[in-house]
Amino acid sequence: MNVSELLAALQTQHEAATQTVTDLREQQARLARELVEAEARVTELATARKVIESITPADTDTDVDTESATAYQRILTSFNNHPGQAVRARELHEHLDLPTDEASVNVTRARLGRLLRQDHLTQPGRGLYEKRT
Repeated sequence: MNVSELLAALQTQHEAATQTVTDLREQQARLARELVEAEARVTELATARKVIESITPADTDTDVDTESATAYQRILTSFNNHPGQAVRARELHEHLDLPTDEASVNVTRARLGRLLRQDHLTQPGRGLYEKRT
């Protein structure tokens, strides 16, 4: 193999790698858009649930099927069932019978942060979360 053949082979590999990077960046952008849309939908559903719960008579059965409820719905339902009670992410995991390993609790902390930013919750102290009244 002479130098010109080697350079041609390198150029071909470079072009293929560049195309792969371009494809992955496009996929990343598409996934980011889909994530934003999905998070917006979760917020809309949580808001709808909050409105329905506020206008539903107290004697109506409002139990949530925990098997089919999303994590956000389960979190908000827990706070709705215990208004005025500040809890930590780990305590919430124990209450909802979720795994209490650090990675799972950190995911819930991120979810609680989103709910905090969306004004569903307040943070009365460091690491404590409470339903906004």
